[in-house]
Amino acid sequence: MPFYVCDAVLFDLDGVLINSDPIYDRHWQRWADRHGVPFEDIAAIHHGRPAVRTIGVVAPHLDAERESRRFNEDLEADLTMDGLLAYDGAEALLRSLPPDRWAIATSAPRPFALAALQYLDLPMPSVLVTVNDVAHGKPAPDPYLQAAGGIGHAPVRCLVIEDAPAGIEAARAAGAHVIAVASTNPPEALQAAEAVVPRLTDLAMTVGDAGVKVHWP
Repeated sequence: MPFYVCDAVLFDLDGVLINSDPIYDRHWQRWADRHGVPFEDIAAIHHGRPAVRTIGVVAPHLDAERESRRFNEDLEADLTMDGLLAYDGAEALLRSLPPDRWAIATSAPRPFALAALQYLDLPMPSVLVTVNDVAHGKPAPDPYLQAAGGIGHAPVRCLVIEDAPAGIEAARAAGAHVIAVASTNPPEALQAAEAVVPRLTDLAMTVGDAGVKVHWP
């Protein structure tokens, strides 16, 4: 059974710990309809990216900063959380790790990330890095650099769990190792990661004197 030993694990949120696709798809469809942008173009790239970067790609003629602010405000105001689910194994995995051994780095806005974690009764990380906390979101390395530093570990000694090419690129640029979960993208799109597993429950983590041992089938 393959394994990797690291000092800490850095999780993406959407697509790794929680399935928020119904919420994001609903809001991106509304945005696409409003601006005449094919929803399929958005769906192909938005996972792992802040809204401002997605809009910059699919609608370069628009003011991405202004549009992303409106998009995030609409997302944060959607308190129904209709369709939001935690992935199987997410809660057990997080509860198996001490607070200084894990963090979350997400492209979601902070109010939405906090509301989602609370709604699903998932453990709250000691360090939560959101799109509101960095100058440059994924695929830039900033989120993972800040998350690793926040819990006091060198990025090169951290393992990132991601689901999207943009997030993998961010993690590798930060110097971290990456395992991808094929939840929102097919395995062939995730080959820049050092390993790809079909689902979160394929990962097991144990904490010992050497650090966190992560193993998978």
